[in-house]
Amino acid sequence: MLSDIWNTLNNRQKINANILLEHHVYHTDYDGMTFIVIEMPRADRRDKPIYIGQDMFKGTFRRNHEGDYHCSAEEVKFMLRDQADTAQDALVLENLLIEDLNQESIHRYRILFNNLKPDHIWAKLGNEEFLLKIGAARKSQNDGRTHPTLGGLIFFGDFITITDELPNYFLDYRERLLGDTRWSDRVSSGDSTWSGNIFDFYFQVIDRLTADVKKPFQLDSNLLRIDDTPVHRALRECLANALIHADYYGRRGIVIDKEFRKITIANPGTFRIGIDEAIAGGISDARNGRIFNMFSLIHVGERSGTGICDVYHVWDENGFKKPSFVETVDPDRVTLTLQIETDGNSDGNDGNPDGNDDGNDGNLTQHEMLVLQVISKSPSLPAAKISSQVGFSKPSVERVLRSLKKKGYICREGSTRGKWIILK
Repeated sequence: MLSDIWNTLNNRQKINANILLEHHVYHTDYDGMTFIVIEMPRADRRDKPIYIGQDMFKGTFRRNHEGDYHCSAEEVKFMLRDQADTAQDALVLENLLIEDLNQESIHRYRILFNNLKPDHIWAKLGNEEFLLKIGAARKSQNDGRTHPTLGGLIFFGDFITITDELPNYFLDYRERLLGDTRWSDRVSSGDSTWSGNIFDFYFQVIDRLTADVKKPFQLDSNLLRIDDTPVHRALRECLANALIHADYYGRRGIVIDKEFRKITIANPGTFRIGIDEAIAGGISDARNGRIFNMFSLIHVGERSGTGICDVYHVWDENGFKKPSFVETVDPDRVTLTLQIETDGNSDGNDGNPDGNDDGNDGNLTQHEMLVLQVISKSPSLPAAKISSQVGFSKPSVERVLRSLKKKGYICREGSTRGKWIILK
């Protein structure tokens, strides 16, 4: 039987490639009987698809829970795209020019780049040369002109232009807190109020994503408050990973759901390495190398392959429930679920999403104290203006104002749009 197994595995008329090694097939004795054990390793992306027979579109199957199912042509094409050592986003789009990109997004990126690297030699280049250097553009061998790469289009394009090339492209951030039945905040690539590219999406979403994370009341050497924590950095890494590793040809797009103490980030595509390897860290295999590079130049994204490993470490250090990665198929998606609470749900805030214990009288959270300080100086400020000063989202500010009113710390003067009056 063992000989038959190996003969079949090595018969190219039966199967296109044998990925099993000798230690994957063995026999063992149990209860007076001998069993043959076959361990199936995850195929390297360069070997996929593994198929039986001579036709990959008819002979490719995938395991789904306890059964195997026939892969669709779309799934097989996805595997073929992932085979290439050349990143997906390196494709030169010869039907587009640099002028077809969103010039405001490029301008904002260059300001950020120059602030982070003021002495860098690229800072003085013109836009075309700069985009060539960072991988957002390449010169065509056909016409000698500079055209955007697919990565450059995804990073700096407009939503309509991007979807002309990638019909399934979609970015969606949805926030629903405190049991609300409707989304309290949403950022969607197709709402026509902003560019819709991933560069602008990252900076539109990141403050919202981290707004309700606890901030310990600490001061730096200049007596300025330290607002950044390992949890904030880990969430930035998770968002960057979803944008860097997504298969933008895949269906359903990138969807981020934020609920009370829970964040779910889902992107099209599968892991290019095993989940265990990704969690262990040390291996980086970005699906979109140019997008990876453009983010890393502005200090977004982890180059060493330790990003996911660090997230698990931070969650463990804080006593949070272990992050959950799930790969699903048809369509291929990776979903990361993060619980921002301890395993025992004992965060000491009694269900208050803005709770931060700073050693005050126990009645006010840190967010409430910050908002109270702002309106004590400027009682006429609307929630949006307060949000820009305290650094967390407008829906969070509105919840804090309702909480302060309920606790008897503030009330309105006159109409519902009147000034806030401090009562305590």
